[in-house]
Amino acid sequence: MIPIRDDNPVRGLPVVTVFLILTCMGVYLWQLSLPPEGRQEATTLLGFMPGVLFGYARIEGGPWVSPAVSIFTAMFLHGDFFHLAANLLYLWIFGDNVEDRFGHLKFLIFYLLSGIAAANTAVCAAAPPAIARQTAIAKTKLFIVSSWAAF
Repeated sequence: MIPIRDDNPVRGLPVVTVFLILTCMGVYLWQLSLPPEGRQEATTLLGFMPGVLFGYARIEGGPWVSPAVSIFTAMFLHGDFFHLAANLLYLWIFGDNVEDRFGHLKFLIFYLLSGIAAANTAVCAAAPPAIARQTAIAKTKLFIVSSWAAF
């Protein structure tokens, strides 16, 4: 069964969790508004590619953001609806509790550090062009394991 909520009460509104969910949804809707070739171009130019970061690969015409910044932009890209839905479902279920425990700012930093760790996982695995789809499993596992450690 797929969980849709948890029974752990929180003390306040999970502002960062809601912001991250809305941001991911907004980016996905923006991706959908592009023609198919535009979607592929946006994914290439905003997604994280280890080869571009380390200088042994190039993007024709240049990326829209620096390779280092692409680590962060890739955190908000999703390959399809089910990828988006799965990530946001687990962010909704676990994020509010972790945010409640850490506080808003520390949770946001934790989320961004988890994305950096996922990008490093892609680098270590010598993955081909890595966007969020290819690092989602590592990011989710790190997020869940760290969430358990917080409690």
